[in-house]
Amino acid sequence: MTFKFLFTKKQDLPVKVAFLDRDGVINIDHGYVNNKQHFTFVEGALEGMKLLSEKGYSLVLITNQSGIGRGKYTIFDFAKLTFWLEGLLFKNGSPFSAVYFCPHHPQKAFAPFLQECDCRKPQPGMILSAIKDLNIDIENSLFIGDKESDMRAALGAGIPTRILVKSDGTAPFDAQISCTRTANTLLEAAKTI
Repeated sequence: MTFKFLFTKKQDLPVKVAFLDRDGVINIDHGYVNNKQHFTFVEGALEGMKLLSEKGYSLVLITNQSGIGRGKYTIFDFAKLTFWLEGLLFKNGSPFSAVYFCPHHPQKAFAPFLQECDCRKPQPGMILSAIKDLNIDIENSLFIGDKESDMRAALGAGIPTRILVKSDGTAPFDAQISCTRTANTLLEAAKTI
């Protein structure tokens, strides 16, 4: 089952997409961020998303959210935060076209979220669902994430440009096995595209 919020309808013509991870890329990863009081943007993230939008990319969020399956917060809590964020991004001129999230974990979750699935990164399931739902031009799309699991999911879905950024814009790079290039932050990545 794919968990998602679609903010746009499927386009007639293929669209190029910037797939983005959330925690560590858009916001500081404080661990299980589930409300706006704990949501702090990574420096330059809003500007980076606006720049991507100005360059013609639709933005799609692809995020593992095992905190739901672990009972740390609910799908409702995640939805409330997501819709608050979407409101900010809309005002910024860089709204999400869709948000895909995986609440599962293969070992550390409660039923029904305790499972192996095809959506939890590094599996490409969320990206493949987005490709079907939104008529995505995969050859001209890209993925920006802060973990090797992001890059592996993007590679598995056939995304040619995979940019690894530093978690929170400051941490050392994660393994650089499946990325095609690196950047310190989302903003720096957006400037180089």
